[in-house]
Amino acid sequence: MEFKLNLTQEQKLIMTQQMQLSVKLLQMSNFEIQKYIEKELQENPVLDAEYKKNDDDKIKDEIDYKKFMKFLESDDYGHGSYGGYSKDEEEVSPFNFISAKKSLKEFLIEQVIELQETNYIKAICEYIIENIDKKGYLATNIEDISEELSIPVEECEKCLEIVQSLEPNGIGARDIKECLKIQLIKKDLKDNKLFSIIDNYLELLADNKYNVIAKNLSITPQQAQKYGDLIKNLEPKPSRGFYTGEETKYIIPEAYIKKIDGEYHIIMNDGGMPRLNINALYKQIINNEEDKQTVKFVKDKLNSAVFLIKSISQRENTIYRILEKILEVQREYFDYGDQYLRPMTLKEIADYLEMHESTVSRAIREKYIYTDKGTIKIKDLFTTGISRVNSFEDVSAKIIKNKIIELVENEDKKKPFSDQKIADLLKDKNIDISRRTIAKYREEMGIKSSSKRKRF
Repeated sequence: MEFKLNLTQEQKLIMTQQMQLSVKLLQMSNFEIQKYIEKELQENPVLDAEYKKNDDDKIKDEIDYKKFMKFLESDDYGHGSYGGYSKDEEEVSPFNFISAKKSLKEFLIEQVIELQETNYIKAICEYIIENIDKKGYLATNIEDISEELSIPVEECEKCLEIVQSLEPNGIGARDIKECLKIQLIKKDLKDNKLFSIIDNYLELLADNKYNVIAKNLSITPQQAQKYGDLIKNLEPKPSRGFYTGEETKYIIPEAYIKKIDGEYHIIMNDGGMPRLNINALYKQIINNEEDKQTVKFVKDKLNSAVFLIKSISQRENTIYRILEKILEVQREYFDYGDQYLRPMTLKEIADYLEMHESTVSRAIREKYIYTDKGTIKIKDLFTTGISRVNSFEDVSAKIIKNKIIELVENEDKKKPFSDQKIADLLKDKNIDISRRTIAKYREEMGIKSSSKRKRF
């Protein structure tokens, strides 16, 4: 054994914090990056922001609002205090007329308050309501509620029945079966065979195995299908349509693609973003040689601010170049619609622009563009191609999916097309596609298999 000291040379890529930030900013959506900039403005005193203002829009809003108030007064909906409105007076915000969202639990508690029950019973009902989850089901065992409130289980059961009698139908159920049965009872559909299907044959119902259900219940397949249709029209998620605390994710397009004088133009959507610059006051602090600690702090913040400004500019430039190439490849799509969407992959665009495929992927992640056809997810414009028979031109997967939808909508529901039959029909249209690919596309679009689409 001996000790040796060797010198070796190797290449490594180390992701610095700045590189990580650059990648992070690239994959952020427009909405996310606005939030990030706001956070940086609060934390970095060197950064300054200049927001765009449109005085014309402000004047227009004021005029429109005065017309609105005048309209209310002329129809006797307003109050005398609004008369003689002038700019010098304190403005009444139009947001005062917008009502707050009413949550599902608030809606239920309002119904409980109106019940002809004792305050004791109402209090238990409200406690049960607080244990209802976002889907509208009771998330806690009734025995646990009984133990927590130190009251008999029978009383809890009685109060749960009261809660389940409220709107929306099916609320407060302990499982999907109870939820469906509550709705049937409220619709006055008290058929034992309906309840039997819910209790014993929900899985068969999901698979459209009406022959099996019919045999077990001694009824015809048509009758079983009729029962199935009734059950499938019920609401498995009673909270649907109510505010449950989940906010809608806002979509802010990255860019607008507009056709002007026969040519398409890309207009980056930077209206909501402030123009970032460096606060001039901190330049004086750097020249102060006495307080070295403060100078170091400011220099670090300056480096961070400069890199942020450069990264945002680089991000916008990268997205613009990608959109420019997409527009070139998909010109016919923007002119004529989905039927002309060409096969296009991330690798192809990356090779054109001499970028890495992962860079393109990050740049289009969860990003949208606004076009004449509405707001489009950029990723939806990327689609693989399927070869045509006796043709050098490929057809995009999106076009094939549309053709599958068309075939399924027009099929004989008593004898729906199998995946192999759909593949054969597409081959007749010069599209060579396997049965397995048809099944994959069908599942992606949420179309059931032929056995589940069959009608008796």
